[in-house]
Amino acid sequence: MIRKAEYLCVFLAGGVIYGLLEMMWRGFTHWSMTVAGGICVLAIHLLNHRMRHRSMILRCTLGCAVITAVELAAGVVVNLLLGLNVWDYSGMYGNFLGQICPAFSFLWFLISFPACGFSNAARCFFERVAFTESRAENERKAEA
Repeated sequence: MIRKAEYLCVFLAGGVIYGLLEMMWRGFTHWSMTVAGGICVLAIHLLNHRMRHRSMILRCTLGCAVITAVELAAGVVVNLLLGLNVWDYSGMYGNFLGQICPAFSFLWFLISFPACGFSNAARCFFERVAFTESRAENERKAEA
């Protein structure tokens, strides 16, 4: 149960944080970017924990790949299929379908560093909550 709460909180925090970052960067956001941000931060959280003994550079490179893949998938659906035109990288060097480009992929690599830090803090917090709950349960059993 704690793990589900952890994943939900990480997803929601990721969506809110990404939405706020985009509002600071562009002055506006779209609800689809909040969902994409939540998916990205949750994926980085899972990847960061699974690969915690690997180098931070590798984890951030994989985080960059995950964010770029989510951005491409979201862009194809939101921009190309639904025609909402939330973003367009057509003018950017090396863009693919106007949805992803190397410049923003590099930005996603940089953003993966604090995302991994957030992931570590979230995991630590939820492990403490789980420990506290199990300790309280053991004390109740001992009293009974």
